[in-house]
Amino acid sequence: MYEVQVLFEGYCRPTEGGMLTNCTCTLVKGPKNIVVDTMTPWDRMKLLNAIEQHGLVCEEIDYVISTHGHSDHVGNNNLFLNATHLVGRCVSHKQMYYDDSTFFNSDGVYEIDKNIQVVSTPGHTLADVSVIVQTIKASIGIVGDLFEHEDDIMDESIWLNAGSENPLSQKKYRKAILEQVDYIIPGHGPMFSTKKYK
Repeated sequence: MYEVQVLFEGYCRPTEGGMLTNCTCTLVKGPKNIVVDTMTPWDRMKLLNAIEQHGLVCEEIDYVISTHGHSDHVGNNNLFLNATHLVGRCVSHKQMYYDDSTFFNSDGVYEIDKNIQVVSTPGHTLADVSVIVQTIKASIGIVGDLFEHEDDIMDESIWLNAGSENPLSQKKYRKAILEQVDYIIPGHGPMFSTKKYK
């Protein structure tokens, strides 16, 4: 069975010159080892250290999943050279790129195994994906910027102002994921329970 560990909690804070931001980085450990969203290139050493603290080395990571292609979510993908990489729905292994229909079914779901699904959740970008993990205790959605953080459930302006390429689609998939999982790991904030929103 799988365990899910948030390695680094994302944040997004306005500053005078723009936004100080980094994404949440999550390790899924089990039959397949997966890193979801690898932060910025400046986080290389702290990500390497975190992986090692969980008893793994980069070569043991089977999948790197970037929920979308923004630079704060893909910055250290190159550390994981044995992994199959998904950047949104773009699937590659080394120099081989695959037609996404090889992996994603007509419902936009790629089933890695019976406990892990990569689900198309376009909105923030048109290629966004979320990772749904079934653990012994709960189902967890690792959703990237589909949700910025828990506060954006009550204040839609937060996720809208973070940039949405298709707000109607994003709203649809936010609702679907919220109803499907017990916990959400958002792109720029702490994990939260969905119980009170159902």
